[in-house]
Amino acid sequence: MIIYTLFFCLLTSFVLHAVIIGLYIKNKNQLYFYWFIATVAINMGLALALIVLSLTKPELIRQLNLKFFFWLLSGFVTILLLCIKVAIFRNIYKRSKDPRWYHFNHFGKKVFEKGIVKQVEFLGIFGSLPFFLIIGAFFVSRLISMMLYGHM
Repeated sequence: MIIYTLFFCLLTSFVLHAVIIGLYIKNKNQLYFYWFIATVAINMGLALALIVLSLTKPELIRQLNLKFFFWLLSGFVTILLLCIKVAIFRNIYKRSKDPRWYHFNHFGKKVFEKGIVKQVEFLGIFGSLPFFLIIGAFFVSRLISMMLYGHM
């Protein structure tokens, strides 16, 4: 179980690392640079712990259930992609309620401005959609199989 925990901590740290890189490139804030250095150290520490653990206790690696591990990994990625999509839709919804992003036409209908959905958000939603569907289908199918038949 310690191997699973270390792998998911490493995966979470990688995701956080990628988010911090994006935020640093976008904002050029010194605080993000320090967080970037901290996540590099955490990634290296976790990877070193996994290497040491696998070299000192190889039986833990042999006992890994890869079907279970990939199922957990697909669940993590599915939830991560779902959170990204929800955050994007929440931002678009907030902008749609802001009067700066719409006007009313002659018939009293609300007309949204051109930039209400940013190009990055559009690409984020539709670019991640195939991955979300494939990985989410794998996760849900294994979950249903486990609930119905008791195995993966």
